[in-house]
Amino acid sequence: MNTQSEDSDTVPYVAHQEFRNGLPYGRFRVVVNPALARPFVVRRTRVDLVAMAVIGIGAVLALTGYALVGALMVALGIAANRLVRHQSGRILLHLALTQPAVYAEVTSNGTMEVRRAV
Repeated sequence: MNTQSEDSDTVPYVAHQEFRNGLPYGRFRVVVNPALARPFVVRRTRVDLVAMAVIGIGAVLALTGYALVGALMVALGIAANRLVRHQSGRILLHLALTQPAVYAEVTSNGTMEVRRAV
């Protein structure tokens, strides 16, 4: 009886190719942990570095006389960073669909769970 409860608690592994082929047809349910997805996507896409570069260039432009262009670049850097963090679940799913290494990492560390649809 204990083995049945252990079997129902674990999620069987789904191969990447099977996941990639079956997801568009609704064969799998995907659960993404947003608390783990945000740092993973930020680290994977390096959005912090890009946002800091854009904000820095915008600040330099604003200080050198191009205030409007500089302000727009600062706003663009902040908006890009927030957008990536807000859409991290969708970005993670896209990365997992296209890259087998990402799929293996996020399914093994609990960031994303793939279950067969009933």
